[in-house]
Amino acid sequence: MAEMGKGVTAGKLASNVQKRLTRAQEKVLQKLGKADETRDAAFEEMVANFNKQMTEGTKLQKDMKAYLVAVKTMHDASRRLQDCLAEMYEPDWFGKEEMDTLIEDTDTLWLDYHQNIMDKSMTTLDSYLTQFPDIKARIAKRDRKMVDFDSARHHFSSLQKGKKKDEAKIAKQAALLEMAAPSWAQGLISAHQVAQTNLSFNQAEEELGRAQKIFEELNVELQDELPALFDNRVGIYVNAFQSLAGHQEKFHGEMSKLSQNLNDIMTKLEEQRELKKAGTAETKTGEGAKSEETNHSESASSPPKRPDPPPSRPPPRLTPSQHVGPTENEASVPDAHTDSSSTTTTEQSAVTNGSDDKLPPGFLYKVKAIHEYAATDADELELKIGDVVLVLAFDNPDEQDDGWLLGVQESHWLQNKDISVKGVFPENFTQKV
Repeated sequence: MAEMGKGVTAGKLASNVQKRLTRAQEKVLQKLGKADETRDAAFEEMVANFNKQMTEGTKLQKDMKAYLVAVKTMHDASRRLQDCLAEMYEPDWFGKEEMDTLIEDTDTLWLDYHQNIMDKSMTTLDSYLTQFPDIKARIAKRDRKMVDFDSARHHFSSLQKGKKKDEAKIAKQAALLEMAAPSWAQGLISAHQVAQTNLSFNQAEEELGRAQKIFEELNVELQDELPALFDNRVGIYVNAFQSLAGHQEKFHGEMSKLSQNLNDIMTKLEEQRELKKAGTAETKTGEGAKSEETNHSESASSPPKRPDPPPSRPPPRLTPSQHVGPTENEASVPDAHTDSSSTTTTEQSAVTNGSDDKLPPGFLYKVKAIHEYAATDADELELKIGDVVLVLAFDNPDEQDDGWLLGVQESHWLQNKDISVKGVFPENFTQKV
């Protein structure tokens, strides 16, 4: 017999073709209602669950891979950002070594997180889905063998029904032969015809038994495996997502610590900058005080000189204090038109009058703007030359910065009796009145 390929002969190929034709004919007869079809509603429900389970598992695998790609993308973005920070961070800045270590730890944390998800959650899903193709192929084979079983069953049934007709036909033919054949040959002819009929019937019966056995073996195996596989999906989902959640919790916890360390380094770096800036501001404040004394000694009719820029104000300190009243700088500034004793008396009188409805609470004294000042922050007061400002005491003296006062425009107070628009302003831009 000629070989058609490795392990495939012409006879086997012809047998496969014949099987396909027989199955096709059987399916047509079943669809036309001319042949009954073996149906198992419970098994069909199992197959529906299997298909749903395979679809959901495939989608979960796809989405998990997309999540891993997103983690890799975030890692790359984080690495570029950290590298940028490392390049910009000057060697003499605070925490340079700590910063370098933090950047390395951040990169390592991202690598571990990605690898853990790949090794645990992703591997679990991959192993889970590898069994579906084999089971799917066995379900398809079971369907084919069921058609073979139906075909053999119908063939055997038709032979069974036609057996009596055949026997009657054989008897008639035998009667005709008996007339023509010698007596010694008549028995042989009848026996041969009966043997031919029995041979076809026996072959059909054997084929039916063989087809039924193959079908039932596949059917029983799948009926045991499919429900177990469907129930197993719960454990797979629990393992995959529990592992993912655990790694996420660990990753975000460690990342939170690194982020806090980075924040601490940045805070201390800013504090150092503010300290250097404050030292420069103190020098400028001393020079401004000398300039103010010179201005007070000049004639009132002469135009005032432009003062130095106001000192920079560091962020307010949050330490509470029960002391309310003028600062040392305010108490030490002499009035150009009164002596120190009269100044003290005026201030005490002003504080006493703070409870009066005509003056705002916490009122200390009045000043007049001798230079214009454009506010640079929301809590600062805009000044124009000639504006009269009611100086107020700070609620928390620790919040007062050197060279700055708190007040409200007198015109606004007289009209609205409202100090919500109070603000700070540079002291050396004003003089007491």
